[in-house]
Amino acid sequence: MVRKLTIAAGAVLIAAASLAIVAPTGAAADRGGSTHGPCRYTTTPDEPAARPVPLPPDPHRTPDRGTVRVDVRTNQGKVPLTLDRSIAPCTVQSFVHLAKWRFYDRTTCHRLTTYPTLEVLQCGDPSGTGEGGPGYKYSDELPVGLDPAPTDPTGERKIYPRGTLAMANAGPDTNGSQFFLVYGNAYLRPDYTIFGTIGDTGLATLDKVAAGGVQPTPEDPAPLDGPPNLVTDLQKVKAHC
Repeated sequence: MVRKLTIAAGAVLIAAASLAIVAPTGAAADRGGSTHGPCRYTTTPDEPAARPVPLPPDPHRTPDRGTVRVDVRTNQGKVPLTLDRSIAPCTVQSFVHLAKWRFYDRTTCHRLTTYPTLEVLQCGDPSGTGEGGPGYKYSDELPVGLDPAPTDPTGERKIYPRGTLAMANAGPDTNGSQFFLVYGNAYLRPDYTIFGTIGDTGLATLDKVAAGGVQPTPEDPAPLDGPPNLVTDLQKVKAHC
């Protein structure tokens, strides 16, 4: 079942990962399908993995210092990332694990949003549908100290600034493999884990994809939300750590 979560004013929606079960090879798991470390990666039997991958390692001393450089090669250009262990150690650990297992290689970024208050490209689902995930989920590592969105009088929404790398989700503690890249403004409730930043070369690539717009449909010749017109494939994602 597709699960979507409203993340901006009006009818702006962003598809969150549908997560799924996979045998917990390479990580100790209890009978409930969870690892024993502080990250508690948990299998999701009702939502099968989009591509086979074991549970991530979950050491009791999860690395929480330093950064990880990730080279993302796409058919539209390079998108270098810097992951920050200090703000989201479990998320970085999972992302690096998925990259090492080539989970992201040869996948398509399935959603571009071009609303003035939500300028993001969403990737990380091997099925390309917005429903796929790695077969496990884990808890949020939510950001603090974000500036308030200027267009929200309630103060609930914050600014996810240009260059932010964050996780998509289907509600609290449902992180999996899908992530979004902020190329402009993103005014959101602080319900999405931020785990890194996008380099200047990557922002230039994202700007090109965004300038191409969203694929039109018979119902809407100029949509602001949907698959990008410039099909964007993650050809290779390599973590250096």
